[in-house]
Amino acid sequence: MTLTYFKRYRMEIRLDSIAPEFLRSCHLPSGFELAPWDPTLLKDHAEVKYLSFSHEIDAHVFPCLGQRQGCRQLMEEISSRENFVPEATWLAYRRAGFDSPQPCGTIQGLRASAKEGAIQNIGVHPQCRGLGIGRCLLVAALQGFAKVGCRYAHLEVTVQNVDAIRLYERCGFRRVETLFKVADVVYA
Repeated sequence: MTLTYFKRYRMEIRLDSIAPEFLRSCHLPSGFELAPWDPTLLKDHAEVKYLSFSHEIDAHVFPCLGQRQGCRQLMEEISSRENFVPEATWLAYRRAGFDSPQPCGTIQGLRASAKEGAIQNIGVHPQCRGLGIGRCLLVAALQGFAKVGCRYAHLEVTVQNVDAIRLYERCGFRRVETLFKVADVVYA
């Protein structure tokens, strides 16, 4: 094991500064839909979180993301917190071509303060990236934070996740802080 420092950005957005055209720009592809938080969906959130992050750099930064049980425990912990925001927690499903809906994206929200929401994780299954699902999850979460009275929202992203940073910047997020996360990493 080697101690490694991962550079991360804290990014934030003022919810009242979001362009209306951005909010209207969310169009899921045919055969996809979003489902609001429901405790019966916890297992699906955990599974898509695992499939989204298990082979990505964030599984090194946060080892629980590289294990199914770790993702399940993380979802249980997030959803049981007093500051959990169900209105900012969504699951994306893919229906077309499957006997039953397949979870393909997840986002969760917590309240960081009375006026600030914190996006905990946004993950999209690798086979479904580039289709606008992440953007739609983000729009739904930001609208959920606004609905419960938040004026701001923030998230953290690992610097190497260039596609995610690009999405957040296009959505209006701006970098406000650079952080470093220390993690033990096994290199082969």
